Amino acid sequence: MYELNQVSTNSYYVQSPAKIGIVKLNDTDVCLIDSGSDKDAGRKVRQILDANGWRLTAIYNTHSNADHIGGNKYLQNQTGCKVYAPGIECDFTNHTILEPSFLYGGFPPKDLRHKFLMAQESSAEHLTEKVLPNGMNVLPLPGHFFDMVGYRDMDDVVYLADCLSSKETLEKYQIGFIYDVSAYLNTLEMVKTLKAKVFIPAHAEATDDIAPLAQINIDKVHEIAVEILGICKEPVIFERVLQQLFNDYSLVMNFEQYVLVGSTVRSYLSWLKDTGRIEVIFENGQLLWKALE
Repeated sequence: MYELNQVSTNSYYVQSPAKIGIVKLNDTDVCLIDSGSDKDAGRKVRQILDANGWRLTAIYNTHSNADHIGGNKYLQNQTGCKVYAPGIECDFTNHTILEPSFLYGGFPPKDLRHKFLMAQESSAEHLTEKVLPNGMNVLPLPGHFFDMVGYRDMDDVVYLADCLSSKETLEKYQIGFIYDVSAYLNTLEMVKTLKAKVFIPAHAEATDDIAPLAQINIDKVHEIAVEILGICKEPVIFERVLQQLFNDYSLVMNFEQYVLVGSTVRSYLSWLKDTGRIEVIFENGQLLWKALE
């Protein structure tokens, strides 16, 4: 873990729970694509930079999930580097209480205010084309989170963030976090058409052909949707939908999984309602979900 892997002349990634990209800008300067999960991850990245005589100039975050921005504060304090994040992700990066609050749907209890869901705050600026290094482009990847992006660097290496997961991860966790299911599927269909020298997903192996894995992720989304529709053949409350999914997929319930999977299931229900496959019924002080025939 935390080994440096070179994939092209100027392009590297650090093997970690959420891969960290390193792009050489010249003989001495580099930028990061994300920063890892916490201060320890930031420290390990700093050791890699020092060992290679590299100076960190900027961190370009793909999105604001804690496992991608957790090293920001440490690295920014140590190096004075800039931090850039896209759209609303910038606000979540500067005010990290927003992530557990959004997931929980209110002020989060202490059980959710920890580094897994709530990184240390860093001083991020809004990502624009003007702040990108020469030869680097932004690739919008909405769906997993609000304004998530990927990056294509000057070596034609594409960093794909969390827009898809490995087959092994899907088999283990079954229901991956999704904020906007429609946007997520559109992103995956777009990713299937991309060509690049190397693709580096945050939670899957680097590859030169991303289309097969993108299709596996698309198929999993539709599988989950069918499961939810089956549970909702009769009017049912949300908690019952969630319980049945946890039981059917043999998932282990804890506070983190309750909010992560729960938020995702709510997103599925919204998508199914908006696409005319499910309806809501208000009855006896409850909101019930019912699949349409």
